[in-house]
Amino acid sequence: MKKDIQIPDVSDVFMAVVKEYNDIYKTEDWNVYIINNKSVELEMVLIVSHGYNDQDSTSKMRHKIEKLPANSFAKVELIQPELFKLNNEFKVTFFESNNMFDKTYLFKKNTLNEDALRMISLLDKKGILLK
Repeated sequence: MKKDIQIPDVSDVFMAVVKEYNDIYKTEDWNVYIINNKSVELEMVLIVSHGYNDQDSTSKMRHKIEKLPANSFAKVELIQPELFKLNNEFKVTFFESNNMFDKTYLFKKNTLNEDALRMISLLDKKGILLK
């Protein structure tokens, strides 16, 4: 029965961690974004995130985005720099044209840092992008 379930490969959906200035609190924040670079809308986007390594683990956070329009992005969560020493995993599930898609994005420990920042044209901001 399980072998009968077909989950197609995900393309043109990315996760990014971006360092940006917060006008309200006057701080430099690190934020996680999901990017839909498809020409179609994504529906019922579910994101489960958590950080872990051999000794430590964070609690799981769950996020839902009802609709993510074509060629758009949405802020998912704030990520604290103290968590960069952990593997930060984001499991993303969504529907596109009544088909379910699923992909896990992993920012490996110590890869989120100032030196890794690159311009992400879709966001027009500097960050780290996972495809």
